[in-house]
Amino acid sequence: MSDLLRDVIDGLSRPQKELSPKYFYDQRGSELFEEITRLPEYYPTSAESALLRAFAATWLESIHACALIELGAGNGEKTRILLDALGDGATYIPVDISAEFLQEAAQELEEDYPELEVQPAVSDITQALRLPPDLPAPAVYAFLGSTIGNFERPAAVSLLRNVRRHMRPDDRFLMGVDLKKDPTVLHAAYNDSQGVTAEFNRNILHVLNRELGSDFDVDAFEHQAVYRPAEGRVEMLLIARTPQRVTIPEWKTVEFAAGESIRTEISTKYDRDGVADLFAAAGLALEHWEADARGWYALVIGRCAQPPR
Repeated sequence: MSDLLRDVIDGLSRPQKELSPKYFYDQRGSELFEEITRLPEYYPTSAESALLRAFAATWLESIHACALIELGAGNGEKTRILLDALGDGATYIPVDISAEFLQEAAQELEEDYPELEVQPAVSDITQALRLPPDLPAPAVYAFLGSTIGNFERPAAVSLLRNVRRHMRPDDRFLMGVDLKKDPTVLHAAYNDSQGVTAEFNRNILHVLNRELGSDFDVDAFEHQAVYRPAEGRVEMLLIARTPQRVTIPEWKTVEFAAGESIRTEISTKYDRDGVADLFAAAGLALEHWEADARGWYALVIGRCAQPPR
């Protein structure tokens, strides 16, 4: 059984049907997300990039960092801001579940940074990390894009513990977090006026149809993103406009009532106390907090504290 089929069976068998957001990112999904990051309503990417440009070089120099381990690697602007700040002779370990993506990203970066040593690591960041041995020290583990918000708290703690187990006393953990704010700002960011986020959300059904041979009527599902104040998070949903019967050939036919939803993503919003608490549960201590002027987004730095619980 493929990982995709296993995840779909697990998610669609729950009382609140779910699909993992990691399946958004086929080629079309990745293109749509890049388009989302350029929308005027969507602030996280530009806010994080601005923070990195403002303080990354000074900070990396102050800790004498010589290696960057990027979890859920990218080859875009934010990665290059950090690599430019590291300087020549550094080591870069991009970590991603896709070997093909890593190979392409590594080749591109090696052409642009001839003095950079690139050691791709194929690994699922939600599992035990498989990293090259004898990493240069000090190293920085980077988890950008506010991706931590996509995990329920137990899974978020587990992920950070996995990172903490690899860290040495002089290593640091750099993370981007989206902050709690006016719900109207969040609504606009996840329900953009051009409908790009809606197309991105529905694309996950195209992925299932192509990879599993299922027969989702993609247009029969409506995108909706809602803010849940009690949980402090945005939830992205696909809502059946009418009753639906969807056949997944290697499993069964799944029925949807009109108005029934599939949750495709959560995006938890944090404050400083919430991040400190999350770090403490994983054996990290919050060392530095750098928020943008609006208080909408922050870069946080953690160091090793007690062994993870």
